Amino acid sequence: MTGETDLQRLLASMTPRLLARTYLFARLAPGVPIPAGLEPVMQFREREGLTLIVTEEEAKAAGLAGTFRCRMITLDIHSSLEAVGFLAAITTRLARTGMGVNPVSAFYHDHLFVPAERAEEALAMLRQLAMDSGS
Repeated sequence: MTGETDLQRLLASMTPRLLARTYLFARLAPGVPIPAGLEPVMQFREREGLTLIVTEEEAKAAGLAGTFRCRMITLDIHSSLEAVGFLAAITTRLARTGMGVNPVSAFYHDHLFVPAERAEEALAMLRQLAMDSGS
């Protein structure tokens, strides 16, 4: 199953879903193990260390300082990893309002980490984008 590649179909058919939890981006220095009990929703290794996206509660419990207090919006459509322009269209729409977004692509879906205080606004904009793309 390879996922959808047609940009118009992706935009018109996406169903953005706002998750209830609040997340933080945290980092661990190279060689530092992930604290026991911590279950990151995403981890990415760079030469400067390991970036983790974890719930705010988990970060506090593990004593991790985090940054970018955010909420996760999952785009419920199986987008292909080779789809062209999908995230560009979405991030451009959010950028027009001065909203930063950190997108993460996984095998089945794309996920957007948006400022926690603007999450409902982002969700409304994405729903409008889907409606506009379906016309």
